[in-house]
Amino acid sequence: MAGAAVTLAGVLVNGLAYLVPVLAARRLDPAGLSALAAALGLVAIASVPGLGLQLAVAVHHARHGSSDSRRLTRVTAIMCAGMLIAATPLLVATLDLPVEVPTLLAVSTAAVVLSSRSLGELQGSQRFLRLAAGMALLAAGRYGGVAAGLLFDAGLTGSLVAGALTAALTPPALARLARAAGHPSPARAVSRLTTAQVISGCGATLAMLVVSYADLFLARQLLPPSTSGAYAVGTVLSKGALWAPQVAAVLALPRLARGDRRSRTVALAVTGGCGLLLVVASSLAGGLAFRLAGGTDYARLGRYAPLFAAVGALYAVAFVLLNDRVAAGVRWAAAPLWVGAAGLVTVAAIVRPRTVPDLLLAALGTATVTTLGMALATRRPRPVPLSENPAQAPQPG
Repeated sequence: MAGAAVTLAGVLVNGLAYLVPVLAARRLDPAGLSALAAALGLVAIASVPGLGLQLAVAVHHARHGSSDSRRLTRVTAIMCAGMLIAATPLLVATLDLPVEVPTLLAVSTAAVVLSSRSLGELQGSQRFLRLAAGMALLAAGRYGGVAAGLLFDAGLTGSLVAGALTAALTPPALARLARAAGHPSPARAVSRLTTAQVISGCGATLAMLVVSYADLFLARQLLPPSTSGAYAVGTVLSKGALWAPQVAAVLALPRLARGDRRSRTVALAVTGGCGLLLVVASSLAGGLAFRLAGGTDYARLGRYAPLFAAVGALYAVAFVLLNDRVAAGVRWAAAPLWVGAAGLVTVAAIVRPRTVPDLLLAALGTATVTTLGMALATRRPRPVPLSENPAQAPQPG
């Protein structure tokens, strides 16, 4: 039941994330499509500390029970939003974005980060039905406004305004959902979540998203506008293959935090099998996949669909391995991912790819090497054991 609920929520999250570029491909010109893809990528990267916060809260909660993380959450949200605003001149110059866009993205980013604490509490206590509801609520706030703006032809900036407004409504609703789940109040917390734990989770999730979005940003820099728009459509398939099987990692994380090795095996098997299925499906219906993702103008790129899907499938496996290492408290858990991202940027700077297949092959090679590196680094120390006090062990619900 819990797995089905999280799966459905994941389908909704991915469906809404997929819907936005699909609508954009039909409502915006290639330059606008590429700009929106870059904007969504910026939010994904800038809100990584929120994912790291969720990861840290979930692991801490699985081991020790409830903790007071409100102050860390507020500080993290302010820092993430502030960095986007401070980087406005750079983003406008390098990504050719309208000057108001970084501020709008900052609002959405802050909302995502503030929502992450509630999701982490629900995940760590294994309250997966409420977690599924929270995931769906956050996805609706994060993508619903942007999709509505595109449907009503509000353009790039208008759609991002709508997205910022709906995202801002999400954190209080999620906080209420988490409180209704019956968590102990912060005053009764067993232990306090530390800044170091949040930084560790942030570093890991930042590395994951940087390496998986690096090719999209390189396309914006290296490819002509029309070609970069086509590449952006292809990355929809990559992101779908990356996030579609993440229910396995979500369900496994609390158990990984308590040293359950079988959970890692099951999560890897499910993730790998899902990725293989998506690659095979893309090879059989690549033209249809591109047509659904971007319209008939992009159907000619269908022969590249299996390669885009393979990139995402490989990173999905790497993500499971990363969660396992973070849950075990391994230092520098994301080192192979940072090396992979640096390698891709270096290769692109030297080779200067100017076509979709050239950049795609570089991205696929990076995903392969990076995932192998994560697999070789899976030997880990035993996790810190749970407290002997049974009252501190969260119960599934």
